[in-house]
Amino acid sequence: MQIQSKGTRAATTLLYVFLILCSLLMLIPFLWMLSASLKYDKDVFVFPIRWIPSDPKWKNYREIWTKIPLGTFIKNSAKLTVIVTFLQLLTSSFAAYAFAKLRFKGRNLLFLGYIATIAMPWQVYMVPQFIMMRAFHLNNTHLAIIFLQAFSAFGVFLMRQFYEGVPDELCEAARIDGMSEYRIWAQIMLPLSAPALSSLTIITFVNTWNDFLGPLLYLTRTELKTVQIGLRMFIGQYSSDYGLIMAASVVALVPVIVVFLSLQKFFVQGVANTGLKG
Repeated sequence: MQIQSKGTRAATTLLYVFLILCSLLMLIPFLWMLSASLKYDKDVFVFPIRWIPSDPKWKNYREIWTKIPLGTFIKNSAKLTVIVTFLQLLTSSFAAYAFAKLRFKGRNLLFLGYIATIAMPWQVYMVPQFIMMRAFHLNNTHLAIIFLQAFSAFGVFLMRQFYEGVPDELCEAARIDGMSEYRIWAQIMLPLSAPALSSLTIITFVNTWNDFLGPLLYLTRTELKTVQIGLRMFIGQYSSDYGLIMAASVVALVPVIVVFLSLQKFFVQGVANTGLKG
């Protein structure tokens, strides 16, 4: 028994060492980005890497706000991300409740067809979407991005898997008490689904904030562009301001880190719970 216990502790220690090494390897690109944001362009790609610049160029963090309208881009990204995230949480949880707790003809077939769209790359229907938005005169408006991203098949799948784990007896008891389906969804299902909602919030926020191709297609006016498009403005025809690109990237990364750290305690719980039944 003692030998087995020692063997278990050794295996656990090796596992922790392996995970720590993997974490450090994943952090290296972010540490390099932070280091490069404080360097002159000529020092960014110096080898061996100087992780701590001898002469930090703090001016990079001031220039990024004056060389391009970075504040406007961040405001646009924040606006689109908050609206899209809210709408996806609303539409995904509402549709997932219907697929999980309501009984109607063709429910499973409809759900299967809706989820099958996840397997289809966006590039396949990118052109038809663009033509449709142009026909609606929504080019060069934030509404084009909002309408296209307000619904998520993955979000419906994630929320449905969580709702499947909620006992049907809870909904039946609420119906006997006279509650409508809307009240059951709002007052029972939503409070119970905080972990799943937190997971979907993180995923949607990160995807929308980091979206590059969508805004690139639909937004051509400078005052409407997002921060990811703004980063490209530091790349000129003949040269690139790598120090400024890295400084702006660090600033653009801050909201994502804040959201993730705020909701991380629910994230793992939500992912685990949504995979238990379905």
